[in-house]
Amino acid sequence: MNRLNVGGVDIPVEKKRIKNMYIRVAADGGVKITAPLRAPDEAIRAFAASRAAWIEKQKQRLAAQGARAELLYESGEECLVWGARYRLFVEHSLKSGVRVEGENVVLSVPEGSSAARRAEMMDGFYRALLNEAIPPLLESYGRVVGARAASWRIRDMKTRWGSCNARERRVCLNLRLAKLPPECLEYVLVHELAHLLERGHNHRFWAYMDRFYPNWRAVRARLNGRAAD
Repeated sequence: MNRLNVGGVDIPVEKKRIKNMYIRVAADGGVKITAPLRAPDEAIRAFAASRAAWIEKQKQRLAAQGARAELLYESGEECLVWGARYRLFVEHSLKSGVRVEGENVVLSVPEGSSAARRAEMMDGFYRALLNEAIPPLLESYGRVVGARAASWRIRDMKTRWGSCNARERRVCLNLRLAKLPPECLEYVLVHELAHLLERGHNHRFWAYMDRFYPNWRAVRARLNGRAAD
């Protein structure tokens, strides 16, 4: 099986006795192209480049779905905080809250609390982490990119890690980013800020990413291949 470099990413290509070219995005985020036997490399490369936005959307959808693995939020479960694994410990207390103690995340809730309530508490914990982390990153990367968001939001999105409304200059970031290594938040934030300069995923956009966040390929691969469970 051959491999082609498309936009800095090596993509495996399988040639078969078929008439058309196809792209498949696997559950782990891997991309594979199937092409006719006589299809030249340049035609395959152009086809892949034309589908770059679709590939990115599929990767984000699959990764975000993996990030929503169901938890009961009971003692003994593992949870992620900025990419580090912690053991969850649920304690019964009249005063609700979430805190990190050593290798544990301690979830304090009243006795008899439901799984939905515990999930709500953990979401609030992750939201607080992002509320603290995002403003300084927006400030610093806004200077780097030369474009600033007028507003930003945190949302529990199902199919993407971030979005940008270029007209209103509003950036939305996925709540689950607080589970991933900090560089994943940085990459998504810079990605969305770059959309203030270029709305599409074309060569100009990726040139901006090369300039503003040179390590974006490695971080994107990690983001798309990792479930935040």
